[in-house]
Amino acid sequence: MAFILAPFVVAVLATQAYCIPTSKNLRRETAVPDFVNTYAPIVYLHSTENYFPSDLGAQLANTQPQTDYQVVEGAPSPLTLDNLDSLNALNGSNIYLTSIESTTSIPTPQWLKGVIPDSTGKTNGAVSCSIVVNDYGNGTVDAFYMYFYAYNWGGTVVDFDFDDHVGDWEHTMTRFSNGEPQAMWFSQHEDGESFEFSALPKYADGLRPIVYSANGSHANYATTGTHDHTIPGLDLPFGVALVDYTDDGYMWDPILSAYYASVSFAAGATTPVFAAYDTVTPVNWLNFVGKWGDEQYNSSYPGQYGVFGEYRYSSGPTGPEDKDLNRGEGTCPSGDPAACIVLPVVLPGEKV
Repeated sequence: MAFILAPFVVAVLATQAYCIPTSKNLRRETAVPDFVNTYAPIVYLHSTENYFPSDLGAQLANTQPQTDYQVVEGAPSPLTLDNLDSLNALNGSNIYLTSIESTTSIPTPQWLKGVIPDSTGKTNGAVSCSIVVNDYGNGTVDAFYMYFYAYNWGGTVVDFDFDDHVGDWEHTMTRFSNGEPQAMWFSQHEDGESFEFSALPKYADGLRPIVYSANGSHANYATTGTHDHTIPGLDLPFGVALVDYTDDGYMWDPILSAYYASVSFAAGATTPVFAAYDTVTPVNWLNFVGKWGDEQYNSSYPGQYGVFGEYRYSSGPTGPEDKDLNRGEGTCPSGDPAACIVLPVVLPGEKV
């Protein structure tokens, strides 16, 4: 399959001021715990991937806030990582960051394709990862590695494409105890898997776990190969209908272009409080409760169709704020250790 590298896109992104805005939110001068980077994941994107990790600021530059397919009045312009959370006061949970260009035009708008990592694994000019650290104060620390893509290609089932959408947030979370990694959660669509850290494949340094990002959908897996997720809660090693494919294609090192922030919760509260670890990391955007892509296109939109409740073009996802950043004793999003199976080995077909 042919690829268009479009180096000019990388150059443009690198010069944009929105890459390093100054945040007005809380700050903490303490350093990011060393172990957060020491044991940070290495991600392998599929060898035929077309939609690569994308710059967060570029997503805002190429979208506009809409509700019910109408532009939101009173929204800040330009929209930046520093003021994105101001949309919360404008019916934020119902706001969609909607592409200004038609996402179905041919050729595909270049900004949707993201940035191909270079030979070191860096997405040059694109901050495409946000690392959020929750220190519970008792030796337990959760490090969330949030991966952003401008577009999700959902895959093909019997000649039909399903679940394409603008914006794609996936993540892994590593649970640390006194600086030592214990377990790791892999997000996969609306579900996921949790493994003992010692069971995971490691990069050449023997420390950093390897994550395999599925072609197009970017769901995270601990192995290469075929992953059927037709049945919720099961990851089958053979294809039936809804299938993800992983291999060791493009190596991406997310921490080479990432924002770092801490998150905390007041006693009994569910609203996260974010704080930057440095003076250049924006954190206001983390508070945004809306969607990071277009609202599901209606039936009259060119190319849209629905089959048994599944659609070619679906709505964009919520962001890090909605990924259950306060998991307590469990590593799964429910936070309930009794409902979260931490697998001791990596085998195909085993899933929470």
